Amino acid sequence: MSDKMTPSADQLKIILTQEEIELKIAEMGKVISNDYAGKELVLVGVLRGSVYFLVDLTRKIHIPFSLDFISISHYSEQSETAGVVRITKDLDLSISGKHVLIIEDIVDTGLSLGYLLRNLKTRNPADLKICTLVNVEARRIVEVPVEYKGFDLPNIFVVGYGLDYKEKYRNLQFIAEFNRP
Repeated sequence: MSDKMTPSADQLKIILTQEEIELKIAEMGKVISNDYAGKELVLVGVLRGSVYFLVDLTRKIHIPFSLDFISISHYSEQSETAGVVRITKDLDLSISGKHVLIIEDIVDTGLSLGYLLRNLKTRNPADLKICTLVNVEARRIVEVPVEYKGFDLPNIFVVGYGLDYKEKYRNLQFIAEFNRP
């Protein structure tokens, strides 16, 4: 009997190890701590993929901050409402006048994040910036300014460390190229 959660060896190619990810997050936490020192910072995690990255990043940020979450959904190309993005869980905190840092697991097409930026700007934050663990510029359709990025990757499909395939493989402690079945 095979375990449906465990991908076969020919499906995964590790491209970022747990150690590489940990080192990069520590570096990012230090930079963010320096950049936002003395400012009222709100971290906004985009659910669900950002959770792994967000938790580890917050442990490396050494200044006070508030934490909130937002969830968005987008409809696939097969849907009648292709390209439509909507908020499925909104912020609980007010971001008016605060420095907001959106935490994402991956920025690729920029479609969802472009929508989110437009929406959050209407709430009058002092500033609004993006922090992502994985940046895939080759897939960008909508230009979004990524202020803090962990790793630039080519146009490959990856899983692990919050990134999923059909809601699976988020819990891998590394990031791997995944050859979908």
